[in-house]
Amino acid sequence: MVNNPPLLSALLLIPPLGALLIWLVRDPAKARMVALFTGILNLAIALRVLVLFDGSISGFQFVERTSWIPTLHVDYHLGVDGISILFLPLAALLFVGVILASWTRVRNMPRLFFTLLLFLESLTLGVFCAIDVILFYLFWELTLIPIYFLISLWGIGPYRRHAATKYILFMLVGGVPLLVAFVYLAIHQAEAASGVAQGLTFSYPALFANPIASELQTALFFLLLLGFAAKTPLFPLHTWLPTLTMEGHTSLATLMVGLKIGAYGLMRYLLPLAPDAAREYHWLLAGLGIIGLLYGALAALAQTNIRRMLAYGSMSHVGLVVLGLASLDQAGVQGALFQLLNFTVVAGGLFLLTGFLRHRTGSTDLLSLGGGVKTMPLLVAFFFWMGIASLGVPGTSGFPAEFLILVSALGSHTGAGLAALAAMVLGAAYFLSFFQKSFLGPVKSSLVAQAVDLRPRELVVAVTLGGVILLFGLFPSLVLDLTRESTALWVSHIGAVTP
Repeated sequence: MVNNPPLLSALLLIPPLGALLIWLVRDPAKARMVALFTGILNLAIALRVLVLFDGSISGFQFVERTSWIPTLHVDYHLGVDGISILFLPLAALLFVGVILASWTRVRNMPRLFFTLLLFLESLTLGVFCAIDVILFYLFWELTLIPIYFLISLWGIGPYRRHAATKYILFMLVGGVPLLVAFVYLAIHQAEAASGVAQGLTFSYPALFANPIASELQTALFFLLLLGFAAKTPLFPLHTWLPTLTMEGHTSLATLMVGLKIGAYGLMRYLLPLAPDAAREYHWLLAGLGIIGLLYGALAALAQTNIRRMLAYGSMSHVGLVVLGLASLDQAGVQGALFQLLNFTVVAGGLFLLTGFLRHRTGSTDLLSLGGGVKTMPLLVAFFFWMGIASLGVPGTSGFPAEFLILVSALGSHTGAGLAALAAMVLGAAYFLSFFQKSFLGPVKSSLVAQAVDLRPRELVVAVTLGGVILLFGLFPSLVLDLTRESTALWVSHIGAVTP
């Protein structure tokens, strides 16, 4: 069953084709143009999918399905619903921004760099499109290959290979319980049907519609939680993130912070596939969310480098996402989904701007900065705009997301909601303190004094991401209307009451 034309398959195939085309040109400048054209073409297709998407339907659309491993009933099965649809254009947009940001900075093996970047885009979009759990797992694990080489070969720190190895080990440890959980789920559902051979299925819609017995869901819940927690990341499995942001290339750090596919996994797979266990252990999710919120905010407050501060800040904000999911009501789930989408444009945008800053000054440490507003007013203005969006200031996309989560948390977990408010105050403290020390006051460094402001291609990236933040902040219904039906189905499936 394949839609005509198969738009989702096109999204997954165009980046690898573009990557192969890069090797047909020898000139690095032409290779960059091929990568940019491929990214823009994929963005156009993702926007086409968004335009054709019907927000009044709660189920999957643009479904493509063909048999892949018939013996095990594993299929090439793609589809998007209200939970996944907006990740496609925003992820494609972020990859275009990363390509532009890396335009002249990657001088060592540029063709290989952009090839790996395009393969990573295809695999990341596959994570959002796959609705066969084994196909999802395949995309999930294959992302490790380009990420490992992007860290090892183009990292900016002296311990970049250590950072690459650390990340891979964390993800492999998390991948084992994930695979065990999917096999466990399929086998137990088959046994409940008509025998393993006949009833085995890895189709997400089928597993969603027919959950396994309640007494079996606890094991499934904790296996999935462990698998997704490593990539989200949740405390204490977070230590790879600050290391990666300091040692890895800024473009890769942008993607790792901006695209929280671990948190997407929590929303898509953990709670819906183990609904009874989700209702029983919602307090555990709320607790993990609050620990991440407070720990991340306090750790960010203690940093002296912007990249480490943003890494811990993203960990704090992902704790807010987990708290929203723990509410098990539609306001909290829509807020959590909105916040995940914000990561792409807000956290991703902040890291891109930090990369621009480092390219000019050679450092993102507070001791080397100060007075940047005098020489780089546009860069500083966009950094402030995206920073206040991360704080949830009205008028930005951060406000409706955080407001929905807080209202939901105060109603379902009052103590956790109050702790989240305290964490938001800490968030304002660390961001404003860093902003003042980094960009205001006297110029301390000759490199800052000689720095130029945003170049045209950098300005295009900043204006586009900043415009999306403003658009979603002023018109949150653009997001909420698309996600309403699918999140309502999600909540009713869990068994909670939709307000």
